[in-house]
Amino acid sequence: MEEGKKDSKDNLKEGFDKAKNVLDTVTEKAFELAGDTGEQIVDIVEDAKDKVSVALSDESIQNMKEKASELASEASEHIADFAEDAQEELKEATIKTKNFFQRLFGK
Repeated sequence: MEEGKKDSKDNLKEGFDKAKNVLDTVTEKAFELAGDTGEQIVDIVEDAKDKVSVALSDESIQNMKEKASELASEASEHIADFAEDAQEELKEATIKTKNFFQRLFGK
């Protein structure tokens, strides 16, 4: 009977050791998988962040181009108006100068 108890204890101990080894292996593999998954998630987040930055940059650049285009259009209108005003002022100044010299010299 003593020997039966000893065999049972040995078998139980052996079973527990095998279970512990399986649990250790599963735990190790789970940590490896979690680590790999974590790295992949970090890579995905980094890629997403880069893509969002690029998209925002492209959108910002497009908005700046549109604003610059609007400003250039407005500036060209103002420059054209300014050129017309300057031309009119020059004509008036030419006429006044001509009249002044004609009165001065009597011609």
